[in-house]
Amino acid sequence: MMQSIVGKLYHFNASTTLARATIRCLSTSGSVTACKEAASDKKNMDEVVIKDVGNNGVIILNRPKALNAINLSMVKKIYSTLKQWETSKKLVIIEGAGEKAFCAGGDVKSLVLALNEPKGELQGEQFFRTEYTMNYLIGTYSKPYIAIISGITMGGGVGLSIHGKYRIATEKTLFAMPETAIGLFPDVGATYFLSRLKGKLGIYLGLTGHRLKGIDVLLAGIATHFVPSEKLADLKRDLLTLRETDIETILNNYQPKLNHEFSLAPHMSQIENCFSAPSVEEIIERLQKDKSDWAQKNVEILLKMSPSSLKITKKAIDEGKEKSLAECLKIEYRLACTALTRDGDFYEGVRALLVDKDQKPVWKPTSLTDVTDEYINKRFATLPVEKELQLYTSKL
Repeated sequence: MMQSIVGKLYHFNASTTLARATIRCLSTSGSVTACKEAASDKKNMDEVVIKDVGNNGVIILNRPKALNAINLSMVKKIYSTLKQWETSKKLVIIEGAGEKAFCAGGDVKSLVLALNEPKGELQGEQFFRTEYTMNYLIGTYSKPYIAIISGITMGGGVGLSIHGKYRIATEKTLFAMPETAIGLFPDVGATYFLSRLKGKLGIYLGLTGHRLKGIDVLLAGIATHFVPSEKLADLKRDLLTLRETDIETILNNYQPKLNHEFSLAPHMSQIENCFSAPSVEEIIERLQKDKSDWAQKNVEILLKMSPSSLKITKKAIDEGKEKSLAECLKIEYRLACTALTRDGDFYEGVRALLVDKDQKPVWKPTSLTDVTDEYINKRFATLPVEKELQLYTSKL
């Protein structure tokens, strides 16, 4: 199950369209450089579609074949567009092209492959810095920001939506943060929002990568509204033709009467009991003592994850509850930078699940007991001043 999740979360396909365009261009043009630049510009332009609709703006993630996974050029374009619109638009809507996904995550495969080159970590550092800066802009945005999270919404897609004022789930929404399966940790500000979910639900979701579907995304406190996907076109029309910015009323009118039980409701007492333990080791011990099928299934899941990722994730979410979004993102950036090594679990996890696809990551350290406090503290340590993530208010 987790392998399936991660495959979806960090889906990445090379663009054959761009390759064909380049070949055609080379056969007709004398300038190879100009051709490549033109093809690149076209590709980047098409990956994010920007629409001005009167006083409102619409951003469409346009890589449906790659489940709208985001790369650096997409993040840059979204960020610059949001900065421009903050003083000129009444509201912003962001959505994904196609039926399958809002955004299935970020392009981590290319970040890991870059580590095989000299100073390859710089590519990852730039991506995470730019992405987290965009996450902070969304979290501090002065205009209503409405994310329609229909379809797969994982990793980087969560960062594009969760920090905005409105998150609209549909029956097609599939939410997860399964980074511990690839040797990373829930980032894009996840240590901020997961720590604020009810009880120990955030710790549970962050450690196990458990998937939430449809109305569960609302009941968990991740989405702000639930609207059937067949009503989305009408909803967008009404939002984009608003004279007065009474967004809340419109969203509430489109939300059907709900009489659903949260799918995890039967297990919330177990989640509270087991995932309130002070350490990952004790969480697993409490689950093992539980004896239920649900508990044993979660033991199996946790034992497959990167031991260091589990401990880092727990510490980051535990501490995130007392921190601001900016503080959480700065700590996540430190953790991300220290993950960008060839001998680390992030490299190994992506290799095993997305590159070689042998599904057999060899984690280092290999066990939870070998993940010492010294190791964890080094990962959380401050970076040199010039390398620390700098976040500023979003006002132009």
